[in-house]
Amino acid sequence: MSEFQELIKNFSKCRDYVRDFFVYGFKSRADFSAKSGRTYDDERRRIESWLGEYVKADYGAESDAASGNKGRSKNISLQMDSNLLETNPLYRVWKTKSFTDNDIMLHFFLLDILDDGDPLSITELADEITARYEVVLDSQMIRRKCNEYVKEGLLQTQKSGKTTLYSRNITWQELTTDTAGSVLDAFECSCSDNLLDALRFYQLSAPFGIIGSTLLDNQKTVNAHFRIKHSFFVHTLEDEIVLELLQAMRKKCSVLAFCQSNKNTDMRREFGVPLQFFVSTRTGRRYICMYRTTTKRFLCLRLDQIKKVEQKEQFPEYNQIYEKLLKNRGQAWGVSFQGSNQSREQRLVLTLHIDEAKESYILERLRREGKGGCISHIGNNTYTYETEVFDIQEMAPWLRTFIGRIVSVETTNRQFSSRFQSDLEALYQMYEID
Repeated sequence: MSEFQELIKNFSKCRDYVRDFFVYGFKSRADFSAKSGRTYDDERRRIESWLGEYVKADYGAESDAASGNKGRSKNISLQMDSNLLETNPLYRVWKTKSFTDNDIMLHFFLLDILDDGDPLSITELADEITARYEVVLDSQMIRRKCNEYVKEGLLQTQKSGKTTLYSRNITWQELTTDTAGSVLDAFECSCSDNLLDALRFYQLSAPFGIIGSTLLDNQKTVNAHFRIKHSFFVHTLEDEIVLELLQAMRKKCSVLAFCQSNKNTDMRREFGVPLQFFVSTRTGRRYICMYRTTTKRFLCLRLDQIKKVEQKEQFPEYNQIYEKLLKNRGQAWGVSFQGSNQSREQRLVLTLHIDEAKESYILERLRREGKGGCISHIGNNTYTYETEVFDIQEMAPWLRTFIGRIVSVETTNRQFSSRFQSDLEALYQMYEID
């Protein structure tokens, strides 16, 4: 039987664990159908180890379908109030990593040998390890560790003919000590408090805030000044995907995205050119808008459903397609660029009864939230709101907020009109409204 390991190497696996219990969450042992009950126990223990003080448990009744017995199910969730927290607790997931005995040895061996600044090849490093520490390690293992540290910025490489040489890279500790130079020292002495304040604010408010949090940890200081009232902590779980997409956008490359919905275990592939990120002001959910070259249409993918991104070849028409997106974006109500019928744009005419003397705030809301729609006064206490969008279905939640004032809803999407009207009639019957 394998022994439980608190730490794991793959961040995408950590991200999935936290999403299972936090984003999609409130799972009991019976609800976890992806793998065995033992896997559920291991995942739960990891979450409790990383985020213990934020883990809450409640108990509810559950029945065993096989035996007919009833018992109590333990449901766990993460409860966080961003208004009260000085940092994002989910940063701890980024700081979680496993290691082996060889990982530990190589960490100190490599940094010690390369401390003098002289670049060495893998063969030379293996010989030095054997000579200094009397330990024989496989050269491929040393190469993998060195390449891992190059990726993380601890080491850097240079070429000498066909041979790759490895050397120490400057670290944050070295950058902030006297050895970094008098100019940096003077700058740091005069601005250190301001720089730390900037880091404290940055790690709460910006993407990739884990960078600021890590630098604060390095300086052995915490945030005692700033709080963010409405902060979406879960965004940090998507930062790795965001970085890969940003790199592709900078190089104007297409990508292959591997996506998986929390409601469907099947993995699907989406090929396209990433153009722009969209963020919902209502839910905080983030999307990447891509140009699907096969259908020549824009497509938005939820970042929390993207498991992996592979960068492909450059897309020569990137600038032209981006300009096309900017022109089309105004006609999208949300993140959909195509409706359910054949017409390119769908027209909506919403007629509302608004008390002109007492409900001017409704008109103000229409102007603020209507995304450029035309508002007309057609009669006493009666107004119309007209707009054209790609997909009227996305407007349904917003339109429902005007129930009680709606006189009529007319659209070129007959399916939507019929469904919206039937929903209203069902609502009236439910509340016995004539």
